[in-house]
Amino acid sequence: MKNSIIIPLLFVVTLNFSCAQNPENKVNTPKEMFFTPELFVDELQIPWGFTFLPDNSLLITEKEGKLIHFNKGKKSIIGNIPEVYNRGQGGLLDIALHPKYKENGWIYLTYASVEGKEKGGHTALMRAKLKDNSLTEQQELYKATPNTTKGQHFGSRIAFDKNGFLYFSIGERGDRDTNPQDIKRDGGKIYRLHDDGRIPADNPFQDVKGAKTAIYSYGHRNPQGLIMHPVTGEIWDHEHGPRGGDEINIIKKGANYGWPLVTYGINYGGTPITDKTEMKGMEQPIHYWVPSIAPSGMTYVTSDIYKNWKGSILVGSLAFQYLERLILDGNKVIAREKLMDGMGRVRAVHEGPDGLIYVAVEGKGIYKLIPNS
Repeated sequence: MKNSIIIPLLFVVTLNFSCAQNPENKVNTPKEMFFTPELFVDELQIPWGFTFLPDNSLLITEKEGKLIHFNKGKKSIIGNIPEVYNRGQGGLLDIALHPKYKENGWIYLTYASVEGKEKGGHTALMRAKLKDNSLTEQQELYKATPNTTKGQHFGSRIAFDKNGFLYFSIGERGDRDTNPQDIKRDGGKIYRLHDDGRIPADNPFQDVKGAKTAIYSYGHRNPQGLIMHPVTGEIWDHEHGPRGGDEINIIKKGANYGWPLVTYGINYGGTPITDKTEMKGMEQPIHYWVPSIAPSGMTYVTSDIYKNWKGSILVGSLAFQYLERLILDGNKVIAREKLMDGMGRVRAVHEGPDGLIYVAVEGKGIYKLIPNS
């Protein structure tokens, strides 16, 4: 089934919570929309991630633990999927192809895994190949420990850089006062590996006794956006804040991003977490949201198809149920646009090989944004 939906144009007033908004931190709705969302893949529940195969078909992760192949309008279920810990925010999470997929066939997945001595689960990274509609040659590349029955903050997204290093994110698993600032513990980190799971010799904490040496940066809360900037080659993440304080960060080797010692947010109940928004030795975000939009998924627009979109980034909003375009001047966000307002909880967004933007919406499916003629 394919539907076309025209998004109504609304002007939006944003509210200030505990933190003062910068002028560029206010979102506006464009006076004119230059695209129409068309439902491309229907009847998906929580499409957490998706990626395009070389034949332009799609692999789609459903959080509950299904991997779907969508080809020429038809869905099929991929077999031999690892057991997932489907609790709270955990389940089958992100998916990405190796940059040289045509040569080696490797597919990478993050998921909440039950493997381990403790009850519950924690985030794992694996790779496999696709053959006869089934995952084969499965290899677990990383499994965070210890498991916990808490249902929040698994992360997770996957990105490769220009040198072929593999990055992935894991949230702090609801243990904010222990995990994110401790490099001897998993959670609240961005990790870097070789594509086969080996730990790079130049990772920043190789010489720290007891450290988790796959860690590349720390002090994160729950990163659910991770991309390589196609121009600079930098790795960018975005992550959920508490009540306010969602962030976009440029990931630097060995850097501390501050959570929970510094934040632009407050506790959900309205009490302060800290009185500090910055501290010496801790990175500042290039952008933060107050109130929180609950960001999920991120892509950098390289296509010329959409008017004036090239060079901006797109981020989904779970809380306010829209797609946000952030207009950049270098590394600074200078304007924000609200798109697809009211469409639903936007979980993932990608630019397809055809240059079009594809947007995964919970409870609906994946939309293709068709430029208006």
